[in-house]
Parts: sequence; structure tokens; C-alpha cells
Amino acid sequence: MSNKDFALAANVIRGLAMDGVQAANSGHPGMPMGAADYATVLFLKYMNSNPSDPAWPDRDRFVLSAGHGAMLIYSLLHLSGYDLTLDELKAFRQWGSRTPGHPEYGHTPGVETTTGPLGQGCATAVGLALAERMLAERFNTPDMTLVDNRTYVICGDGDLMEGISHEAFSLAGHLKLSKLTLIYDSNRISIEGSTDLACSDDVRKRFEGYGWNVIDIDGHNFEQIDSALAAAGQEKTRPTVIVARSHIAHGSPNLHDTAKAHGEPLGADEIKASKKNLGLPEDQSFYVPPAVYAMFEQRKREGAAKAAAWSKTFAAYKVKYPDKAAVWEQTLAGTLPGDLAAIMPEFSKPIATRAASGMVMQKLAKAVPALIGGSADLAPSTKTMLSDSGSVGPNSFGGRNLHFGIREHAMGAMLNGLALHGGFRPYGATFFVFLDYCRPAVRLSAIMGLPVIYIFTHDSFYVGEDGPTHEPVEQLASLRCIPNVLTLRPADATETAAAWIAALQHKTGPTVLLLTRQNLPVFDRKQYPPASMLEKGAYVLWESAAGLPDLVLIGTGSEVSLAMDAAKLLAAGKKVRVVSMPSWELFEKQPQSYKDSVLPPACSARLAVEAGSPMGWERYVGPKGRVIAMNRFGASAPCNILAEKFGFTVNNVVAIAREMLAG
Repeated sequence: MSNKDFALAANVIRGLAMDGVQAANSGHPGMPMGAADYATVLFLKYMNSNPSDPAWPDRDRFVLSAGHGAMLIYSLLHLSGYDLTLDELKAFRQWGSRTPGHPEYGHTPGVETTTGPLGQGCATAVGLALAERMLAERFNTPDMTLVDNRTYVICGDGDLMEGISHEAFSLAGHLKLSKLTLIYDSNRISIEGSTDLACSDDVRKRFEGYGWNVIDIDGHNFEQIDSALAAAGQEKTRPTVIVARSHIAHGSPNLHDTAKAHGEPLGADEIKASKKNLGLPEDQSFYVPPAVYAMFEQRKREGAAKAAAWSKTFAAYKVKYPDKAAVWEQTLAGTLPGDLAAIMPEFSKPIATRAASGMVMQKLAKAVPALIGGSADLAPSTKTMLSDSGSVGPNSFGGRNLHFGIREHAMGAMLNGLALHGGFRPYGATFFVFLDYCRPAVRLSAIMGLPVIYIFTHDSFYVGEDGPTHEPVEQLASLRCIPNVLTLRPADATETAAAWIAALQHKTGPTVLLLTRQNLPVFDRKQYPPASMLEKGAYVLWESAAGLPDLVLIGTGSEVSLAMDAAKLLAAGKKVRVVSMPSWELFEKQPQSYKDSVLPPACSARLAVEAGSPMGWERYVGPKGRVIAMNRFGASAPCNILAEKFGFTVNNVVAIAREMLAG
């Protein structure tokens, strides 16, 4: 394929980008126009994919981290032969179209991850590249290769300004993820104007400091683009960043290199002038000549042939390595053993739910080979290290324990990448107060419906002496506000085991496990309902007498045992019920008849106890109910002193309950 062919295809992409944004009267035309040259070479010569089967396991992954330039990826996917019609490009940013304002995973075929919040795509791509290395270590054999894909990313100036990119690229360099190629679209323009207003980084030195291979090119020179991508493919010990000096709105006579081209339609007159400048029909919108379709069709046939060859290899692999092949199929399908409850450890003595979780994880690791993960340098405290499972490190990808370092934000996004690639059930852990450091990634995992498991320990003011900076107060309420997040705050060790089972079975979104630092009593499940009732979200744990209760005490996590102790003191002469409510989300999914059986509408005396913000509890306690919660930040003192000062004592719960009963 000649440079003339590349130029024609790139100019057609520029035309599609201009027209799509103009039709929507909204969007970002400049970036796609500036990136079209190297993106064209990437897709027509280097990217291995199969548009007829977008889920082919060994396809290369492409991430447009600069997701505001969405018309670039939509144009490429349409031309490549994915199920994305030209009419969809014409409906850019419109209701019901498959071409939303930023790329969305699961919505548009060929889009590997949702992008738009800058930097997220960069870090997610590091997770994708890490997954490839880990799967290759597990399944490739000396004579057969199942896993050999590359991850390509296009990012912009804004991606590199966001702190998450530093976290992720630092770790990528440390891990020597040589199959990761980043193309940095260095157009040096942001919304406010030149990036000189706020940034004077030396990008080469930055990436050299990370241990990356750095290649500088003219982003509009096809020989340099081709040479750089080829060199990146030959690099065996380092990830590669191609610093492509480009011009935003390349081809536009009047808006070339201007901030105006970043986030506004070019306008009809400028589009006409630009098309004339690029050699495109001036009065024809969404123009694609047959020659360009033919180029991409040839590449599509090449990709289909590679996918077919891979399928043939896998068929032979199944014959020669049936055990490995069975694990491969199970992990990609997310298949779980039939009875996880049967392998759970038994608990009797008081134990922190973080410690109970650690014991459960050791059992699950043996039954679920796909379970992998790590923490933000806190594994000894979060109890999330898998014993006898090895660590992942530079040139060592056979382990199951990931060391993210103190990089919570990158950890969250990398977990998304691991889940998106397929083959793993990833988890990540840190203290609950640091949810704020990874919330954007948690939010994106919820948007994408990814089965990531987040383990947040030290879940309340009971952290104690560390003080308010380390005592989460508002985090639980804010977490419950995010749609499609399953939050589980187990009351004891037995509920913790049930929570893990629920987390693994939940495959349509992320699950959050909130675990204690302090020991909690264990409920004897021979006397109390089974911990598997956690799957209902809330259930009656104990009641002093059958029938309509006079008072319902509702607790989550560590406050369930507090509610239980108070209830038994209140039971003389009163019908008192204790409800364990580990998950609002699961409870809301139950039929109204079940919810009414747990929280009878006729009982208005309801008292909730939770060591967090009271926000939202009004839906369960009702207008006559009350909440013992935290309306302030924590403090530094032993946890028993804090419990007394903040009112989380049996005496205070009993006193408030008696006021309610008397009223």
C-alpha cells in the first residue's frame, strides 16, 4: 500500500469527522483530523482484528483514550467493516445512535472500552496489556501460541496532564509491558488555547524516566509513522511511546492549529474550503470512494484469515492440551464451580471481616483459577494476598498477586482493563477512605457493567487512632449513589463468605466489599438464619417474638451486632426485630411482598444504625424512624472511645429506641 493510498484514506477520515461533527452541531473535529494519518497506517497495516467477529480472543486492542475525538474511531470502525453503517456516522451524538459523543463499550461494535474522562483509557490499556502477558504465561506452550496480541492507544495532551496517566505509565514501564504502544497526539492545543498556558513538560524525559522506548515523529509523515510502528512491534523489553507531532484540524486552511477547532464544528464554509484543500468533493458529505472501502476490505480479509488460523490452532490445542484448553474456555466464559458455599471456611471466634475475607480468598483461589488481583501497597492490611500464588513483576507474569504500588486510581482503571480483556476475575483493594482516589474508575466499571471486585477495608471510624483523614464517613452514601454498583457490607465472617460468593456470581457490574478492621462476633448460623440470606440484601436476623414487631432495628456491617445486643435488652415486654441489611441494591431487587415482610409497613418505629452518613436511610426508616449515624468527621482516639463519643453504644441505641417506643 502506497503513501498515496494512505493519504487518500486519511483525508476521507478527515472528511467524515468534519461532516459528523457538523451534522450534530456538536463535537470535536480537530483531533480526528490531526490524528488521521497515523491512525490510518495503524489500522491498514498493523492492527490485527476481525470485524466479522469483534470478540475474537487474540485480536489486537485499540483504545482511543482521547475519546473526545470519537469520530476518528467511528470512521475507522465503519471503514474496517464493523457493523457500523454510514447512517450511524450521520447520526453522531443523536438519541439511539451507535455513535455517542464518546466511545462506549458494549454499545458500538469494535469499541474496547468506554473513554472520554481523560487518562482513563491510558490506564485501562495498561490493564489490557497486562492481561495479555499474564494469559500468555498461563496458556502458551513451546509449540502453540494462543495469546499474542498487542494494545495500541492514542492519547492527547490532556491525557498526559491527568495524574492517572503518570500512575499507569510508571507501572507499565516497571512491568516492561513491551506489547503496549502509545501514540501521543502532540498537537499542543487544549480548550483554552496553547498547552504552553499550563504545561511545559519534557515528554521524552518523562517516559525515559519510566523506562519506556521513546520515538519522535512527524505525525503527518507516512514513512516516519510506518517506521515507528514497525519499531514498536520489534521492541521486546519496553513499552513504546510514539510522540507524534501533529496539527489539530490538519487540512483546514483557517482553523489549523487553533483552539477553536478543538471542540466546535468547523462551519459549512470552512468545511468546504478544507475539502478543497484535501482533494475531496466540496459539496458531498460523508464521502467515501470505492478505493478506500477496497483498502479496508483487503485488511478485513487478512484479519479474518488470522482469526481462522487461530481457531485452527486452538482446535489442535484442545486435542494436545485438553486440561489447559478446558481452563481457557472456563475462564473466558466466567464459569464458576457449582457449590462455592461448600468450600468456605468455618468461623466461630470473633474476627475482623477483612481477616475473614482473606481466609475466604485462599479457598476461592484454589477453586477459581481466574481470580487475580492485588492492592495499592496495602495487602498486609487488606488481607488480600493469595498464598502460594506468586507475584507479578517485570518479566514474571505467572503469578496471581498484583502489586499496584500506591496508585489507587491506576489500579481501578487497570482492573477495568483486566476485566475487559477477558480471562480473569480481577479484584483490587485499599482502605475505604481512598475510594475517592479511584472513584472515576469505579464509575466507569459501573457504566461498562464490568465484573470487577473492589475490596475496601477499614470501613468506618473504628479505624481509631489514625484519625479523621483515614476514617470514611461520606464514602458509603456516595458509593450507593453510583448506578449499577453492588455494595456489600457484611455483618460478620459468615456474611463475608456469602458476600464473596455473591460478588463472584454478579457479572453485570462491579461489586464492592466493605470490611472491618476491628473484630466482630460471629453469628452461629445453627441458631440464626443462614448467611446466604445476604443475597436478599436484607433479612430478619432475629426477633423476640413472632408477629408484627413493635420496633425494627436495622444494621449493616459492624453495627448489626450492636443492634442485636440492644435488641435483647429491649425485648422485655416488646416485640423487637433485628434486620441485617448488607446491601441496599440487592434488597431493592426483591419483590415488594418480601420487602414488606422484612420491614412491615405497619411498623413505623424503625431505627437504623450505621457508622457512616445518614443520607438515604429515610427510605427505610420512614418519617417516624430515626438513624444513629455520623454527621461529622471522625477523630483520633482508640475505637472504643470513639464509639462512646459518637453514640455507637448499646446504652445509646437502647435509650433512643425507648424514646421511640414511648412516643
